[in-house]
Amino acid sequence: MKKILAIFVFVLSTIIVNAQTVYSKAFGNPNNKPIIFLHGGPGYNSMGFEATTAQKLSENGFYVISYDRRGEGRSPDKDAKFTFNETFDDLNLIFEKFNLTSATLIGHSFGGIVASLFAEKYPNKTKSIILVSAPLSMQETLSTILKTSKSIYTSKKDSVNLNYINMLEKMDKSSLEYSSYCFSHAMQNGFYYTKEPTIEALNIYKRFKTDSLLIKYSSKMTYEAPRGFWQNENYTTIDLKDNLKQILKNRTPVFGLYGKDDGLFSATQIENIEKILGDVNFIYMNNCSHNLFIDQQTKFINALKKWTE
Repeated sequence: MKKILAIFVFVLSTIIVNAQTVYSKAFGNPNNKPIIFLHGGPGYNSMGFEATTAQKLSENGFYVISYDRRGEGRSPDKDAKFTFNETFDDLNLIFEKFNLTSATLIGHSFGGIVASLFAEKYPNKTKSIILVSAPLSMQETLSTILKTSKSIYTSKKDSVNLNYINMLEKMDKSSLEYSSYCFSHAMQNGFYYTKEPTIEALNIYKRFKTDSLLIKYSSKMTYEAPRGFWQNENYTTIDLKDNLKQILKNRTPVFGLYGKDDGLFSATQIENIEKILGDVNFIYMNNCSHNLFIDQQTKFINALKKWTE
């Protein structure tokens, strides 16, 4: 019986798109407030959020939907175009499949870029946007990574990595290679992890060592996606400041959740984001880095409850 049920759930959580499947999964009561989670990347998936936070969020009065973009994670598609219009088409199919006329969009990291551009094009479908560790300017984020990494290597007198940084500083800043190397240094220097995790966060992260799906997908990247979005959308040079101002003019509420230990954002970037969104719609969290919904899960859920009342 359990096996049959599992198969049934899987069938319900896929959308057929030109003979391909776009993975999606819902949590909670369909009569509750709908929230759609848009994962980071490009090239990542929603498993980290789905396995740690989606169910708890649904238990707090939300109808939570997660999905993997076409050609990423659990939505393999050798013909994926990796364009924003394609992501809009798939997101519209999510609305259709789950019988939604509008929903709040949680945009994590690169997912915040997708959520913002979707909201600008489809304001009537977007109740609000909640940006979670989402860059408004990719070039500012890459510059922050480079400057902070250089400072770390200088203090350690790490001549090898300083040479790499010197080479990066001479590269074409819009290139995919520049972006990839910058993010590699961010990972190497622990920019995605909080320095002093809470007990709650430590207990959640333990699951990444025991849960087979988290082990399989938590570090899985598809490299076609970043190259595709770079070739088709120049995503490494995206700047959303004007887009967000237009979204706010359209009367779509925009909120922001960022972690103080997230090495992808400088103090100036955070100030600019808060200025655009307004201090009432912005929370800058202690003991928290890029995966904010894990690092401060209870505060994350409480913020969503407050902003969607």
